Amino acid sequence: MELLRFQQACLAFGTNPILDHVDFSLFSGERVCLVGRNGAGKSSFLKLLTGQQNLDDGQIVVNTGVVLSRLEQDPPAKMQTKIADFIREGADDLAEKLQQFYTLSENLEGAGDAEYRLFEQLQNEMDTRDGWSLEARVSDLCQQFEMDPDASLATLSGGWLRKAALARALIAKPDILLLDEPTNHLDLAAIQWLEQFLLNFNGAIIFISHDRAFIRALATRIIDLDRGELTSHPGNYQEYLDRKQKMLEDEQKHNALFDKRLAEEEVWIRQGIKARRTRNEGRVRALKALRQERAARLEQQGKVDFNIEQANRSGKLVFEGKGINLAFNGKPVIANLDLLVMRGDRIALVGPNGVGKSSLIKVLLGDYNVDSGEVKRGTNLEVAYFDQHRIALDLEATVQDNVADGKQEVQQNGQSRHVLSYLQDFLFPPARARTPVKALSGGEKNRLLLAKLFARPSNLLILDEPTNDLDVETLELLEDILQQYQGTVLLVSHDREFVNNTVTSSLLFAGNGRIIEIAGGYDDVTAYQARQMAQVTPAKAVSVAEKPATAEVNPLVKNPKKLSYKEKRELELLPQQIEQLDAELNALQLQVNDPEFFKRDAAASQQTLNQLQQTESKLAQAYARWEQLEALNS
Repeated sequence: MELLRFQQACLAFGTNPILDHVDFSLFSGERVCLVGRNGAGKSSFLKLLTGQQNLDDGQIVVNTGVVLSRLEQDPPAKMQTKIADFIREGADDLAEKLQQFYTLSENLEGAGDAEYRLFEQLQNEMDTRDGWSLEARVSDLCQQFEMDPDASLATLSGGWLRKAALARALIAKPDILLLDEPTNHLDLAAIQWLEQFLLNFNGAIIFISHDRAFIRALATRIIDLDRGELTSHPGNYQEYLDRKQKMLEDEQKHNALFDKRLAEEEVWIRQGIKARRTRNEGRVRALKALRQERAARLEQQGKVDFNIEQANRSGKLVFEGKGINLAFNGKPVIANLDLLVMRGDRIALVGPNGVGKSSLIKVLLGDYNVDSGEVKRGTNLEVAYFDQHRIALDLEATVQDNVADGKQEVQQNGQSRHVLSYLQDFLFPPARARTPVKALSGGEKNRLLLAKLFARPSNLLILDEPTNDLDVETLELLEDILQQYQGTVLLVSHDREFVNNTVTSSLLFAGNGRIIEIAGGYDDVTAYQARQMAQVTPAKAVSVAEKPATAEVNPLVKNPKKLSYKEKRELELLPQQIEQLDAELNALQLQVNDPEFFKRDAAASQQTLNQLQQTESKLAQAYARWEQLEALNS
């Protein structure tokens, strides 16, 4: 069923078109990812749906009764408000009107006609909007998200604030959920929880994200916003990337042919007197039309193109730690860590928020003193530090002054270069380069911080959440640059694909101060954790809630249990079962990827989507059981 549609929608800021006569429809059960470069207008697109922004022309038609809710890009502020009250506010005026109804009902005796009419109006509205179940829904959401309804927002971490904001968006029982960069500020566990929750969500979803793994897991359709045009790409993210590349190549070829023809006509019009006497007036009119078309052509936004200014090589040894221990208020953050970081290593620090990743970096840099142990630092270290809070940026100063400290030139590869030319590599045209930093978007601020860091010589890069708000093209270029970087990289990131494509090893923060070094990226860390879980699986399953909070598992102790005959038989049959489920999943995915899928009967489409979700769950369970039995059999 169609939930909403854009009809010839137009929106522009100055001469910059955001939507240029755009048509778009959203159907029940769809999970649509809106992609585009930073500044293309993705957040403005969501604001149009929530009424925070109005169209210049065209219209947006939302079906009667369809409810929209939006999860904002930034987590809510920490304030002294109870979680339950914060969630309840997501129902707009429903809580207030429900209280008004109960107050009126207690004072109906002797009330006038106006009070009776208001009472009936409120009663009808509660019936229509399911207001009677509001408090039950608040309680259910708190229970589902494992949040204490009486706890204060001020006590929550970034991940829990994100969960509270999602619960607030869901309290109105939306048919359409709008998500703006929902994985920002979340650690891996929270991202995976969010993925699973959204896969089970019954309504339609429009979301903006630059987390490629998140997009691959969630999206059933990609819509691409580029220079005012909105292009729909049914299917998965990889299919979109292939089609987008083909479209850009075709556009480039077309533009090259057009420019060649225009150049030939310009030569002809400038020929001598004889040519002017015999000039074909129709050809002159055609040339004018070509000029107008060329002037109206919106060029594709330039690509980011940057290099890191590299300092002289550091010593072969960068950091060495022996028996490092660090605790805060009696809680171990680093426990008996031996660590060796050599020149050229690219290491990811992986673990939940608040587990101590930033503390280890500060210990290595000498900002924190350890409780015991020894830290040795290499020679000739030139450090460039990307801070996720962007404290290195002066918000009141201009873009160019932040990079060049008020000068007109920067040094790059031993040569002077004008700061405005350098900033254009980071997609800051001269007018934007003279803009105060406080006026930039989140993605632009991150690009600026990269420009500031890369303009200074370094041989040790420390990157703390560098991927937040960056568009995919910039992420991919940053990956390439880091792979070519001759220095050492320490990376903190929850972007799984970025880590997989960048690092040579990972430090897994396993809790209670334990830090384990693992060769490879996130996928290798996940495989390691799965192996450890399989080795320590108890005979009787114990729920997470039943496990002692301080329980520790020794990864070196293997479970001595042997497989029973029944388990051996199960292990033999599992590969065939996995193959069958995989084939079913591929068949269902092909149906969903069909452009006509969401135009079919809504009930039939939803049944297929439910079947797809169940098959994904069964396949995941089968893989987990196979790994568990394989570990026991080894």
